[in-house]
Amino acid sequence: MKKIVFICTGNVCRSPMAEHYMQGKIKELKKNEEYIIDSCGIYANPGEKATKNAIEAIKEYGIDMESHRAKNIYQINLEDFDLIIGLTNQHKENIIRLFPTIKNKVYTLKEYVDPSISYKDIDDPWGFNIYIYKSCAKEIVDYVDKLIEKF
Repeated sequence: MKKIVFICTGNVCRSPMAEHYMQGKIKELKKNEEYIIDSCGIYANPGEKATKNAIEAIKEYGIDMESHRAKNIYQINLEDFDLIIGLTNQHKENIIRLFPTIKNKVYTLKEYVDPSISYKDIDDPWGFNIYIYKSCAKEIVDYVDKLIEKF
């Protein structure tokens, strides 16, 4: 079984969109027995709900994220995961700084699916309007689809 975790800042926008979208796709492909998908945030407030705009943006892809509650990076054991995906290069660097023993399993989403890419970040939509969230959700969906193709 392959275990993947997506990590962003607050675990209320980007990483939960990636987590829930990938869970939905894996289920659709009837591969949910092969994967465990999770998410957390480096500075997350445990139990916080996903933002209204993130819930709305990912809903366009048939994903219901209403029940998502934020988890902090210290609430999960990163050692247990096969692949640790930060949504920005800064997330990746922070994860490696905090947990140096797992550095060989840490990537940004973009660099994992396309190592030649120069801009490795999926920018934070937090505080912006629904159009920015929808753009962010589309970028996440595109890259998670590419991630799934790699397996």
